[in-house]
Amino acid sequence: MQNEMLLVLILEDDVLIQDMVREALSEGGFETQVVPSGEEAIRLLEADSTKHRALLTDINVRGSLTGWDVAKRARELNPAVPVII
Repeated sequence: MQNEMLLVLILEDDVLIQDMVREALSEGGFETQVVPSGEEAIRLLEADSTKHRALLTDINVRGSLTGWDVAKRARELNPAVPVII
């Protein structure tokens, strides 16, 4: 039986924080996908709403959408996805 991938979507536009969060989650056994804008995050979530096991988001990020907007859309697409703001 193949292990299920534990992929976490990270919405963060600060490179130093991206690296810190990616490393911490990696040490915990998670794989990560990092995007710097809300628009990119929503594109990924809409393409496959069950691909990511969780969303970790900053509030103020690049683009016109905030972390709040992305969190709301993520929950609309998949009500069971954990969201950490």
